[in-house]
Amino acid sequence: MATGTVAVSFEIMAPQANRVFLAGSFNGWKPAAVALAYSTGGRWTTKLSLPPGQHEYRFVVDGRWVADPFCTTCLPNPFGGLNSVVEVAAPA
Repeated sequence: MATGTVAVSFEIMAPQANRVFLAGSFNGWKPAAVALAYSTGGRWTTKLSLPPGQHEYRFVVDGRWVADPFCTTCLPNPFGGLNSVVEVAAPA
């Protein structure tokens, strides 16, 4: 993990999905930059090292952009949808 960053886990339930990616402000919103790994029961997961601050993101499930259904903080995006938000605290 890079100095000054914090490990952040991302997870989505998508049992019927073939491919799931994570796009966000931390990777230039590139839809195929971060692939999630399939886990048991239809869970897809990944872990990133992010710097402190507010980061917006969405999942890309089989080409469809999806907000994180478990995220409690969202911001409107310019496409009429919502971006999920993760707030990363400075490492202790």
